[in-house]
Amino acid sequence: MKKEITIGISGNVGSFSEEAANYYCQRNNIENYKLKYLISAEKTLKKLNDKKIDKAIFPIENSNGGIVIEAIYAISNYNFNIEKIFEIDIQHCLLVQKGVNVSDIKKIASHPQALKQCRMYIKQKFADTELQEYSDTAGAAKDLSCCILSSDTAVIAPKICQKLYKLDLLKESIQDLKFNFTTFVVATN
Repeated sequence: MKKEITIGISGNVGSFSEEAANYYCQRNNIENYKLKYLISAEKTLKKLNDKKIDKAIFPIENSNGGIVIEAIYAISNYNFNIEKIFEIDIQHCLLVQKGVNVSDIKKIASHPQALKQCRMYIKQKFADTELQEYSDTAGAAKDLSCCILSSDTAVIAPKICQKLYKLDLLKESIQDLKFNFTTFVVATN
């Protein structure tokens, strides 16, 4: 049996980074792995640098939202090898606590990239709604389910977060562009 590899990702359970890591492992026939949910590119690269993980996977650019600013800053702080660069299709969903209606929404929380990728949808449907930047799309969904975020908050997150965090799905595929790809880097020492 091959040694288990540890992959650090810049996201929470249910994040697009988790989806990207699972996609990468499936496409490369890697079966014996575990994920470390490190939330940010900075933390993933630090753990890689400290040899606490074998690989780091994080997003660097989206076809609609542009570069992932925090990843660029993190990249500038570390030396690493790029094993692979790949992209996955990103489909954003609007999620709320059970029983919340569109008319109840006063705030939308998500990662800055997700907010950018859905800016026209937000402008059309929620022009006067407060936006709250979050470190992770799935983290926002988790915090909404735990009532850390108020019940009048909606989150933009992956569809899997609906099931994981027992939320209601108000709208699927709310990103501005039908084809919405994010490029991920697989970094190694």
